[in-house]
Amino acid sequence: MKKLFITDSSSHIGQEVELYGWVATIRDHKKIVFIDLRDRSGIVQVVGGESFKELGVEDVVCIKGLVKERPPHMVNEKIPTGKIEIEAKELTIISKSAVPPMPLDTDGYEIDEETRLKYRYLDIRRPRMMRNLIARSKMTTYIRNFLTAKSFLEVETPILTKTTPEGARDFIVPSRLQPGNFYALPQSPQQYKQLLMVAGVERYFQIARCFRDEDPRADRAYGEFTQLDIEMSFVTQEDILQLAEELFTSLVKELFPTKKIMQTPWPRMSHAQAQKEYGCDKPDMRKNKNDKDELAFVWVVDYPLFTQQKESDYFHGSGGAKFAPSHHMFTAPHPDDVGLLDSDPTKVRGLQHDLVLNGFEVGGGSIRIHDPKVQERVFDLIGFSSEQKQQFEHMLTAFTFGVPPHGGIAPGIDRFLMALLGEPSVREVIAYPASSGGKTAVVAAPSKAADSQLKELNIQTT
Repeated sequence: MKKLFITDSSSHIGQEVELYGWVATIRDHKKIVFIDLRDRSGIVQVVGGESFKELGVEDVVCIKGLVKERPPHMVNEKIPTGKIEIEAKELTIISKSAVPPMPLDTDGYEIDEETRLKYRYLDIRRPRMMRNLIARSKMTTYIRNFLTAKSFLEVETPILTKTTPEGARDFIVPSRLQPGNFYALPQSPQQYKQLLMVAGVERYFQIARCFRDEDPRADRAYGEFTQLDIEMSFVTQEDILQLAEELFTSLVKELFPTKKIMQTPWPRMSHAQAQKEYGCDKPDMRKNKNDKDELAFVWVVDYPLFTQQKESDYFHGSGGAKFAPSHHMFTAPHPDDVGLLDSDPTKVRGLQHDLVLNGFEVGGGSIRIHDPKVQERVFDLIGFSSEQKQQFEHMLTAFTFGVPPHGGIAPGIDRFLMALLGEPSVREVIAYPASSGGKTAVVAAPSKAADSQLKELNIQTT
């Protein structure tokens, strides 16, 4: 007798199989009881007798039975196992379930999100959520295989790092071994991946966790997110765009064949053109914006290197600098505009590129500054004090040891998948997201630390 995933049972007609899963629905027809048995792969109808009357919804069971073809008029074309049913020979109830606090046989959109997040381990049981997690797993596996075949090295970078003024608010972690000092959780691996280019890695990628204390919204999870981090040496902006386009075009074709990419090669437009024609830098270029299977990719390039502002608190203590970086402080100026850094910084274009899908920015990147003098000039224009520059001394020192020209891109896994699947929020493609109030509800985080923990870290709270 073969132990199978439920969807595999369709190819074992006439054979006895062993299935494990959860009771999704029960239909009691007196002498005969039908249940839908669910596991990660899908559901199948099981026909049982008197013993099935003991079952409750979400009980965990083992079914041993015969795989039979359904009569033609009973075929359910909506599910992969719709042409078969299991004639139960043996039922084992492994564990009973309490009554779930919400229905699990719907897509779940109609249910209060607070309840869904509190009982996320139940919410994930619904087929839509499981499909999303399976799609995410297949996507990251495809990415790894694609980039590895192109001689990229997957390198992990530190999670406990240094707080530096990069724009967003850091999460900080106290150090027990160095009282009074703090780590920061990385907003991105930006500095580490550039140092890997100095190290001679040349082609790097990472499925990276990133942490930013920013307010949540539909297309941005609170606290943490996942991005595909790519960096390459000896490349032009064109090289980066072509690589990303090849990766995601082939990924969609292989894993999501029902999706239709509207235009290939992907269209490109300048930031100025996007603002003029669409009034934003994330244009939704779909012909039918209600069609979830329509994918409109577009590259937006030629961003201004700086944004001008009257008073800047973009970086803490920046002394009211007139400029802030449009992307980040390591983006290289367009080679034709370098001279304008001294005469008119507002006219300098950056070698920045944003990847937009169906009106969402799903990735951004740039060619990086590799000339220490240019980097110093950018620091000056954004109002960095000598103390703030000192926080990047490791970068400036590394750049004195023969740094190659380099650049990259960092598509967001969460947001890309949200846009690809047509989900209303990134929380629908994340296993355990934080709520809009910043709580990881399933484990009631954040929570208070014990006095003994605070004492060990030399921290007092009021």
